[in-house]
Amino acid sequence: MPGPETRFRYSWGIAAALYVCALLAFWFLVQHFHLSERIGHMPSTFAAFALIFAPYWFFGFGVAHSLRELLANRTIRVVASGLLALPYLVYALPRGEFRLILLFVFLTIPIGICLLFEFAPPGGSHPATAKISWQDVLVLAVVGLPIEFNWLHGAFSHEGLSSFPKLLMVDAAIYAFLVVRPLQGVGYDFRPRARDILAGVRELLFFAPIVIALGLMLHFITPHGGLPPASTAASTLLITFFFVAIPEELFFRGLLQNMLETRMGLIRSFCSTAAIFGLSHFNKPGPFNWRYVLLATIAGIFYGRAWHDRRRLLASAITHTLVDVIWILWFR
Repeated sequence: MPGPETRFRYSWGIAAALYVCALLAFWFLVQHFHLSERIGHMPSTFAAFALIFAPYWFFGFGVAHSLRELLANRTIRVVASGLLALPYLVYALPRGEFRLILLFVFLTIPIGICLLFEFAPPGGSHPATAKISWQDVLVLAVVGLPIEFNWLHGAFSHEGLSSFPKLLMVDAAIYAFLVVRPLQGVGYDFRPRARDILAGVRELLFFAPIVIALGLMLHFITPHGGLPPASTAASTLLITFFFVAIPEELFFRGLLQNMLETRMGLIRSFCSTAAIFGLSHFNKPGPFNWRYVLLATIAGIFYGRAWHDRRRLLASAITHTLVDVIWILWFR
């Protein structure tokens, strides 16, 4: 029977192999839809994406604990967070699109967050179990508002790269909350369990009749039949899961609902998180789409239920992904 060290190497070998497979899937996606013609300078773009995607991916395979042990000194942990700005340099310098102010932003956000958590931690000496504090609210605002209001769009201005700033903020958040803080019960784990699928599909089945009936009544959805091409369905699943569901579930369930629950209790944290999640859709499209806000608020309750089942993001991300994909393919 393999010992702990052997199992650790085996786990990381699988994570690395799957990371390469994921990059290949995204590469074929770009080629299939001829995105390289719009993106331009593919070597720098894809290298930057690989660097952005690496922490996003490997934190889902348990790197946080090992990284915290490796970076035992808190000053080193803060300085190391500046490496999260490297993808911007890899992307911008070869294109001649480098802007010092953007580098400053991408350095300041992770370093500033880590400085706050290291030298003014929530809960003092027990940040992992602390209730949500002003520090947490500030950090959530710093990583969430630039994405919500698209303030960082100019950093990766080419068509098809709108997810890059979002993933950079995800990297900053998971490093801050899993390595520096570190917060318990987030559930950021890409190693699937049967219960993740069960809980995710269960909440979809509970939610679907409600959203379809209400969506039709509000004239928000329009059903249309037909099977989409396999490539369209597969790409929609892939893009929605990695670029929409996981980032949003991390922010709203793994972080916000998780921390609110310790202060407000289960029911009020469910309702508050769902309401904030719904309001985050107010401008999609703008100026204020109350139908989308209402349906997203209801969806947030079911996503929250899926996450709370075992406190795992994969479960709520499965529900979130399936809801969005069904809407995009058959009701949008």
